[in-house]
Amino acid sequence: MPQNANGRATVLVVDDEEKVADVQALTLQHTYETRVAYGGREALEAFDGSVDAVVLDRRMPDIHGDEVLARIRERDAASGGAHADTVVVMMTAVDPDLNILEMEFDDYLTKPVDAETLHSSLERQLDTRQEEDPRLAEFFSTVSKLDVLESELPPSALADSEEYAQLERRAQTLGEELDAAYDDFDEIVDTFREISRGSS
Repeated sequence: MPQNANGRATVLVVDDEEKVADVQALTLQHTYETRVAYGGREALEAFDGSVDAVVLDRRMPDIHGDEVLARIRERDAASGGAHADTVVVMMTAVDPDLNILEMEFDDYLTKPVDAETLHSSLERQLDTRQEEDPRLAEFFSTVSKLDVLESELPPSALADSEEYAQLERRAQTLGEELDAAYDDFDEIVDTFREISRGSS
């Protein structure tokens, strides 16, 4: 994982509610170098090559979190890296819908989120980057989408979605490939699935 001069990863916390952003940053500052942005515009101004991860709210009045995410991925691509160079954890009160299937985040946590859950998500995603296997990042992003949709939407809504079915098949394929490549893959998956992503 990229690190700054202090040997710690840098996390940018983005939320238009200043108290929420400040509390999130405080919970992370003992482990990471933290920056805070109070909205989408500030986030894009603060985001640069030294940022390793972004904790990103979706519903913001100036620039929506979905747009901020898209621009982060554009900058990642323009810098010559893979899609997931920067870890992006969506942490939001917006109820997820099938539209998240097209979004390029790494994890999706539904508020309220406790400090342990946020730490676990960031740690898992940043550790995944150290493996230098892009399949791991894709697998965890895919599983995150499946988990949050299954916890928030009725089975009938998922059954009618071909995109959801394709994602399930992709997760299975990636899981089989990674299981063959990593001796401890089952343990890695169990740790990831212990993170609570739904609001229920």
